[in-house]
Amino acid sequence: MSSSLDTRTAPYGLFVLRASLGIMWIAHALLKVFVFGVAGFAGFLGQLGHPTFLAGPVIAAELIGGILILAGIYGRQVSVLLIPVMAAAMMVHVPNGWLFSATNGGWEYPAFLIAASIAHALAGDGAFALRSRPLLFWQSEAPAGLRAA
Repeated sequence: MSSSLDTRTAPYGLFVLRASLGIMWIAHALLKVFVFGVAGFAGFLGQLGHPTFLAGPVIAAELIGGILILAGIYGRQVSVLLIPVMAAAMMVHVPNGWLFSATNGGWEYPAFLIAASIAHALAGDGAFALRSRPLLFWQSEAPAGLRAA
């Protein structure tokens, strides 16, 4: 099986994915802080029947996780750890429809963050990562037929 992976430019493409993903996680956390406010986000969680004390940990996970991904510090592992956070958010937005610009936000944005986090976790950190490690549950070598030429 042949691969169309360009090994010369792939590390830079992965860097763009990693940097964009990290920035999006950071922006998502800061939206809660500067637009809704921590208390407003806590109230939103309470309206959904979730514990309001989760507001701080969710914001911290998104902010710290985004910074770690952006810097390439165990970014692949952090992406995996953030998937359940966004999966929970997506479930809240599913009844609102697809577009995130819909009233109360749809599920397109959370779904994209999940997909990008999965892609990052599987593909790697790319160039300029400060501390990158392979995923423990994933084989470190691609099968012979899937290695880049």
